[in-house]
Amino acid sequence: MKVAIVGASGAVGQEFLRVLDQQNFPIDELLLFGSSRSAGRKYTFRGKEITVKELQHNDDFKDVDIAFTSAGAGTSKEFAETITKHGAIMIDNSSAFRMDNDVPLVVPEVNGDDAFNTPRNIIANPNCTTIQMVVALKPLNDISPIKRVHVATYQAASGAGAAAMDELVNQYAQITRGEEPKVEKFAYQLAYNVIPHVDVFLDNGYTKEEMKMYHETKKIMHAEGLDVSATCVRVPVMRAHSEAIWIETEQPISVEQAREAFANAQGLIVVDQPADKKYPMPLFIANEDPVYVGRIRKDITNECGLSFWVVGDQIKKGAALNAVQIAQYLVNNGKQFK
Repeated sequence: MKVAIVGASGAVGQEFLRVLDQQNFPIDELLLFGSSRSAGRKYTFRGKEITVKELQHNDDFKDVDIAFTSAGAGTSKEFAETITKHGAIMIDNSSAFRMDNDVPLVVPEVNGDDAFNTPRNIIANPNCTTIQMVVALKPLNDISPIKRVHVATYQAASGAGAAAMDELVNQYAQITRGEEPKVEKFAYQLAYNVIPHVDVFLDNGYTKEEMKMYHETKKIMHAEGLDVSATCVRVPVMRAHSEAIWIETEQPISVEQAREAFANAQGLIVVDQPADKKYPMPLFIANEDPVYVGRIRKDITNECGLSFWVVGDQIKKGAALNAVQIAQYLVNNGKQFK
């Protein structure tokens, strides 16, 4: 298996290196690509030093089986043909192709088989907030179809990249020193603050991030009638996203049914003992693979409603890990690479 990572020097690219090793993904040769600024950097993978090559329109991907790309939507669009023209499967972490009809949008625990329908040799990795939500929605939808979802997200600095994480740390240090905090990556100071603004605002009053959750959830769950209303908020947390979710199902689901379904679902861990102050929190879930769910309760305003709380590592399950799990799903289910 010959594997490539595009955007190797970024936060998600670095996570790809760690996750591929942690998951013991079968790799005979690993290639790393980046911008002209990143070219020449060296990273060690499984004891071997690998030099980052500049991404160019050439035949560097000729013998590549799988290419994990995380260099932004513009780069993905520009280089998609270069990456896939010799048969490589491109698993793309950007928003470039997510809603294209001929590109599957995949969360393996929910719609893994969609990954085998790749007419353009491209598989899209969903938005981080969507990924952890649909992992939790799937086992409940299997009991009774979900009609409606309301979700408020509490998104970590990592969603805006490594520089944003550094900015949050630096802001706390600057404030402690009595200095004016430097603001570059967010609309406002994030330290000691929450910002109800992730991505750009659209004409309907929602942000692009919020509408991603609306459209992507429908596509992943093959449920055009499922409606999602989201409010996405940036919070001063390093790398794990949290979500407060309210759902309405066609038939009532009891708390006991929901808890059992969550406990038996792939990729979910239940932490739901509020009397003992046990519930998922980003402080303890950073760097963890699964999505954690807790605060499971009936919606007291709706007989067919449930409320719950989910937390997942944005860089892992929200990005690199999900992409690697897509590749694992292909390998484990008989995909033949060239």
